[in-house]
Amino acid sequence: MSWKLFLYDWGGLNIALFQAINTGTPATLKPLAWFFGLVGSYWTAPLMLLGLWWWSKSATNPARGTAVRHRLIGFSAAFLLALLVATALKLWFDFPRPPAVLGDLARVIGDKELHYSLPSGHATYAAMVVGALWPLMGRRGRLSLMLYATLVGWSRIAAGMHFPADVLAGWTLGWSCTALAGWLLPLAAPVWQSARRTSAWVWFTVAASAVMTDQLTKFAIIRTFAYGEQVEITPFFNLVHVLNPGAAFSFLANAGGWQRYFFITLGLAVSAWLGRMLCQQRPRLE
Repeated sequence: MSWKLFLYDWGGLNIALFQAINTGTPATLKPLAWFFGLVGSYWTAPLMLLGLWWWSKSATNPARGTAVRHRLIGFSAAFLLALLVATALKLWFDFPRPPAVLGDLARVIGDKELHYSLPSGHATYAAMVVGALWPLMGRRGRLSLMLYATLVGWSRIAAGMHFPADVLAGWTLGWSCTALAGWLLPLAAPVWQSARRTSAWVWFTVAASAVMTDQLTKFAIIRTFAYGEQVEITPFFNLVHVLNPGAAFSFLANAGGWQRYFFITLGLAVSAWLGRMLCQQRPRLE
């Protein structure tokens, strides 16, 4: 027996637990599984960041505001760490998802996915949310956080997206990245203090370089590839020459053209705000 089977199969218990939860979930609970699959997605990370930022600014107690700001920074660092590690693990293991193993025996809610099962990204994200908010909560709040992480993990099994081992690995990864970020941030404080003394023009140069790189990349793709041409880079990533007139996911692709000017205006407004922030004195990372 390979170590992968020993750690992942659990002597058949992993599949047995999946089938018990997946097939044992009544149809009336499908909306609940869908909901916790939604709130447990890393796509809600901007809302989490915005909520912590607003909390830190609106706190009447300065010590409370500082504590929330530290959790905001820690969550951001943990999120980046987990994103890198989870992606590497998914590509390294490439474990099949339940529909690939069990076929029609797996009841799937949503689009059927077949690859990159371990770890569960939703469980990883839920664990990071719990880790970020845990020190800020009382007893009832912590019980609610535990219930949230549990229901997110349950939803991934009930939806036929992951095995229990994937969920357990995701929880472990999320909590580990939160702990690692908490350990690394104090070590990064001297670097941050040095960055605070860096001229704003250095950051403007970095931003301008990023914009130039983006435009040069687009220019190279337009000149090199025909429209619609695809080039496979990895089994999960293709380079495609397409136009996106509707922002992320093209949800405004059928709009009458106003969306172009709207997002240009929005981008300029955000850039102006960021430029103003760069010119201000940055807070200490205590």
